[in-house]
Amino acid sequence: MFGRFRYNDEVFYGELKEDSVISQESTFMEYDLSELELLPPSSPSKIVCVGLNYHDHAKELGLNVPEEPILFIKPPSALIGQNGKILYPRSSNRVDFEAELAVIIGKKCKNIVYDRAYDVIAGFTCFNDVTARDLQQKDGQWTRAKSFDTFAPLGPFITPAEDFNPEDAAIRSRVNGELRQDSNISNLIFDVPYLIEFISGVMTLEVGDVIATGTPPGVGELHTGDVVEIEIEGIGTLINEVA
Repeated sequence: MFGRFRYNDEVFYGELKEDSVISQESTFMEYDLSELELLPPSSPSKIVCVGLNYHDHAKELGLNVPEEPILFIKPPSALIGQNGKILYPRSSNRVDFEAELAVIIGKKCKNIVYDRAYDVIAGFTCFNDVTARDLQQKDGQWTRAKSFDTFAPLGPFITPAEDFNPEDAAIRSRVNGELRQDSNISNLIFDVPYLIEFISGVMTLEVGDVIATGTPPGVGELHTGDVVEIEIEGIGTLINEVA
């Protein structure tokens, strides 16, 4: 697994080896994990999100399966990492969690065909598409509701593409230890290679960009003081508190 860390004023990418981290910068220094600040594991130019992309979620909502992926963008300013605080905005009265698999882009790319999609994937991690649901319904589009600072928790680490099977992995969310979402990534309507082909046909993807692949059924409300966990089998658990 790989992550992004801060030691004093130095920010670097490193490989996690049990309780130590080996810097992937030119020095290849080794640090004790406990002495490092854990940052969001990628620094993207954009976060491309996909709406309504689980068969069981569409069924839950009584909606037809979309003919094409539904895309929206979150700004990098919304990113937080493991144990970062989700800040409840004063302008909203309803903030929801959404457990998602995130794809991290490893090569700048455009117009990637389905069969070459894995050539541009660095790895996978957990994502929480935090949403001000009342503002989403009020605005009739999603930008404001999805873009508040701290509304894009990502992490904790990146699992390399060769070490993770996105066609069969459990995805779950818990709030204060209570199971809220429990599905499998095999329920995706549009799988990861399809999304990369579709999105890269629209926009150039840069190294570090994030594709959030959609959420399964069971999304729900968060309150101040709640602790939300996003767990994906084979990747780990992303934990954040609402403040």
